Amino acid sequence: MHTPPRHVALIMDGNGRWAEQRGCERADGHSAGEEGVVASVRAAVDSGVSWLTLFAFSTENWRRPQPEVDFIMRLNQRVIRNNLRAWNDMDVRMRYLGVADARIPKCVYEDIAFAEDLTRNNRTLTLTVALDHGGRRDLARAARSIVAHGVPADQITEETLAGHMQFPDLPDVDLLVRTSAEHRLSNFMLWQAAYAELVFLDVLWPDFRAEHFRQAVDLYHRRQRRFGDVSQPAAQAAAVSTSA
Repeated sequence: MHTPPRHVALIMDGNGRWAEQRGCERADGHSAGEEGVVASVRAAVDSGVSWLTLFAFSTENWRRPQPEVDFIMRLNQRVIRNNLRAWNDMDVRMRYLGVADARIPKCVYEDIAFAEDLTRNNRTLTLTVALDHGGRRDLARAARSIVAHGVPADQITEETLAGHMQFPDLPDVDLLVRTSAEHRLSNFMLWQAAYAELVFLDVLWPDFRAEHFRQAVDLYHRRQRRFGDVSQPAAQAAAVSTSA
């Protein structure tokens, strides 16, 4: 019996291409992506995953046309309002990573605050939505926090930096999945994904369902995670060879 990955992160890519292939507006692709979100949360709970992070909007996405940005912000509200009660019943805790830009509408902040407060004591799954997130900005913010707390340079360790991230309790990513067959991280969770297993699926995000989630987890289980070390069988073989 395989132990499920503790933390799965999803880069939800391909909404625009999905819409273009169907002759629709880009907004239609973003809207259709809600089904992938709902399916992912359910699949994570069913698979025994305890942390799920979704990349909803990056710091670079502010460069997109304003109507598209506005739609994505409204869509975030809609996803919360459509699913919050069900997720709360599923014992899902919601948190938002990023949300530091003043351009985020006040009504979006209010819905985020409500969702986080309602679900703060849930523990089956922590759903972290990365909205206005950038991995480099996160690292810069942590560095500023360390300086502000007066930590001497010779006392700064990896643990120190991790402790000054926005969510210090957010565990390292075990499995990072990107849809739409693109092969890049796009400035997503650069610190937490240092040793993540990367899976790139040739499916556009609006078509992502539970079977794709399970496919990615199955690929994860086929990997041998060594974290820079050698595998146990290889180490044993080397020991035998040395002693011979």
